[in-house]
Amino acid sequence: MRYSKLFGKTLRAAPREAEAISHKLLARAGFIDQLAAGIYTFLPLGWKVHSRIEDIIREEMDSIGGQEFSMPVLHPKALWQETGRWETIDPPLFVTRDRHDKEYALGPTHEEVITDLARRYVKSYKDLPFSAYQIQDKFRNELRATGGLLRTREFFMKDLYSFHTDAADFKRFFKDAIGSYTKIFASCGLKILVSQASSGSIGGDVTYEFQVPSEVGEDLVFFCKKCGYAINREISQEKKISNKCPECGGILNQTQAIEAGQVFSLGTKYSKGMGATFVDRDGKEKPIIMGCYGIGVGRLMATIVEIFHDSQGIVWPENVAPYRIHLVAIGNSPVVAKKADEIYNQLIKKGEEVLYDDREESPGVKLADADLIGIPERWLISEKTLKEEAIEVKKRGEESTRLVSISNL
Repeated sequence: MRYSKLFGKTLRAAPREAEAISHKLLARAGFIDQLAAGIYTFLPLGWKVHSRIEDIIREEMDSIGGQEFSMPVLHPKALWQETGRWETIDPPLFVTRDRHDKEYALGPTHEEVITDLARRYVKSYKDLPFSAYQIQDKFRNELRATGGLLRTREFFMKDLYSFHTDAADFKRFFKDAIGSYTKIFASCGLKILVSQASSGSIGGDVTYEFQVPSEVGEDLVFFCKKCGYAINREISQEKKISNKCPECGGILNQTQAIEAGQVFSLGTKYSKGMGATFVDRDGKEKPIIMGCYGIGVGRLMATIVEIFHDSQGIVWPENVAPYRIHLVAIGNSPVVAKKADEIYNQLIKKGEEVLYDDREESPGVKLADADLIGIPERWLISEKTLKEEAIEVKKRGEESTRLVSISNL
């Protein structure tokens, strides 16, 4: 992509309302644009990162047997009344009416919709287990949307739902899902705490949050360095956990953290409430055992920026970066422009992902923008490097540079 043609350019100053580092940098670097409070457009650079995170998630969901599909955003009121959540879910639902005066919710989550599907498609134990996921637009009627992408009113979420005949089968899948989540966050470069947590309005008897330690995090997590035990402050108070680890007796440390994902053991909460049953091997009708598993994609993107940045801008991990190479032509020499075009075209032919800064801007502006955008490698071409028949290569986040012969590229 030629930067001169890219929609969305860098800003010299962050939006006045931006408080979180991720909000400031993603807006300044041209990744997102705010339409209203908690409502954002992903510009081309931002959508590339979003899509890379989606690809990482898809690979892991597919690896544990998840089948991808897409459910509607509009949910009939009657479905939510079956579970009693039409009035009780927190935050409250966004509600709209059609021309026939029927009420619908803009879906914040899809337990009701997927359970309705299960009760119509699952008949016997032969139809189980199965798991299905989607990466889809969600709506949360937040009282106060803050932190840029960390807390929004509209966002994309990966929600996975699993269906089982018995507790043993569910536990096997639940363990696999936790392992898969750990791999997702590791692929994004993040270290996590798998923390016991409250199930909130989703419900269920066991739930874990995947917490990323960060000063901007809204949650407080107690954790043990010795054995890895972790627990959210809210549930630690319910369980009356002291400063000693209940698993190994070690000292519990505490940290602020960003919740990057959550998994729930739902049991039969929704299947009993909505009549989602199956006939077992003995001909007996039983409620389906369920689990659900969520990751907010935009929040994960913001969390990565909160962890990977410096005073100049974003430092993207290679797996999620919008491009792998940031090619920068310095100076107004026709010779430099010609050679930069040649190298760019060669890289594209080889299938490399390149952002080529071909703008008529000063060297200072181009180098500052490269640091702000945060692509893993900067390749610089100038009259000085061409005298050496080379380009200057620098990894983002490192000070050192090296000259690489153009013939060896």
